[in-house]
Amino acid sequence: MAVALLNVISVVLALITAAYIGLKFPQLQQQWRLYSHRSQLPPGPKTLRTGLQKPWLWFLELNQEYGDVVYLQMGPTPTIILGSAKAAWDLLEKRGAIYSSRPRFIMGGELLSNGMRGLMAPYGAFWRRWRKTLHSGFMQRQSETYRPIQSLESKVLMKELLDEPEGYRRHLERYAASVVVTVTYGRRVEDVRTDDVVRRNAEAMERLTSVNIPGKFAVERYPALKYVPAFMAPWKQGVLKQRQEDIKLYTQLMDEVKQKLGKGTLPDCFAKHLLEEQASNGMTDLEVAYAAGTPFGAGVETSAGSLASFLLACVKFGPQFIPKAQEELDRVVGPNRLPTFDDLPRLEYIRAIASETLRWRPVAVLGGTPHASTKDDMYEGMFIPKGSTVIAPLWSIHLNDDDFPEPHSFRPERFLIERNYPGTFGHSAFGWGRRVCPGMHLGSASVSINIARILWGFDVKPVKGAPEVDM
Repeated sequence: MAVALLNVISVVLALITAAYIGLKFPQLQQQWRLYSHRSQLPPGPKTLRTGLQKPWLWFLELNQEYGDVVYLQMGPTPTIILGSAKAAWDLLEKRGAIYSSRPRFIMGGELLSNGMRGLMAPYGAFWRRWRKTLHSGFMQRQSETYRPIQSLESKVLMKELLDEPEGYRRHLERYAASVVVTVTYGRRVEDVRTDDVVRRNAEAMERLTSVNIPGKFAVERYPALKYVPAFMAPWKQGVLKQRQEDIKLYTQLMDEVKQKLGKGTLPDCFAKHLLEEQASNGMTDLEVAYAAGTPFGAGVETSAGSLASFLLACVKFGPQFIPKAQEELDRVVGPNRLPTFDDLPRLEYIRAIASETLRWRPVAVLGGTPHASTKDDMYEGMFIPKGSTVIAPLWSIHLNDDDFPEPHSFRPERFLIERNYPGTFGHSAFGWGRRVCPGMHLGSASVSINIARILWGFDVKPVKGAPEVDM
């Protein structure tokens, strides 16, 4: 009897051990790869800083100390920090086939979004379907059809700035929100203070941003914590509640679109395009709702934040560039009409100001959502393991002295000379490779036309008696 019991216990222990090894084998395999290539790993610090509220500042320090490719071991996941445009382009663009996936986002991608946000989806069928849909709605030719909307909302913005200049930040947010919501859902935003949809979207984006800070939550390093019951995990309760709020918001907006479509009152918009293509692309109603919410979520803060950075540059560096811009506007446009999109090809200095705005104080300081490598790779003698999280923080890349001398100075002239910078923009604000921002044409147009019109119509100066702005 005792022998039989021991045999049963031995079998159970063997099964448990086998199951444990089976679950852990990929991690053990990765640890062995790291150990066997330890002498070839990129340089990096021996200790980590945890609980950082602004990790991009630390990443810049690391890139300045260790170079363009830095290695961190954050829990079980190897993490690579890229600090130059060349390194980001070489890996994320030229080798996009193995750097186009995403790391596992437990807080933002799973608990908050239930795998419905294509922005955080790993490379695969769902992401390709999502990406194809976004590109068809926002490719350059399609984006140009949205210019009448951008021009109209820009005229409203000029009137708001004239009537209430002290509320400039709110006016910029209204402009950006109204463009994105009109383009996406066919409805304008007249006041961000009273528009319930804008408020709810802002709450959703604030939550998403807060949970996507690298190293902030232990569950990202120790995934088993995901299964801790919500009543024992306050950090989990908030994201689960927000997920239900997000679903309500996105489904409500699509229900409104369907009602207008049925009545024949829906103008051309991205949501209409999604509904027309839904049967052929095989997306569920919830996938369509989240896909429509993508430009709404990402487009408001990026456009408004970039234009706010431009006004900050005017206050700090205005005497150095504003007179040159206004001379160009007087020569090309004249005093009797607003600049239009047709003028932009001849407004070379204005376009340079727009590019420098996107470079100088990037809104996506961490370079957007991190990438993940799907194969082992070697780069300039350094080993980058399969499964690495790859972060290309724009705060490091756009403030790199080699590419942008005196990087904290606002100098549009950088973009008027030939430079050895990868890509066609002269900056990296829209990302790289297969994960490049789908809304880059829409966003770039918003920044450029409003910079042209603000400098045409206003003199932007510090408030009288205000202390000097410290950058």
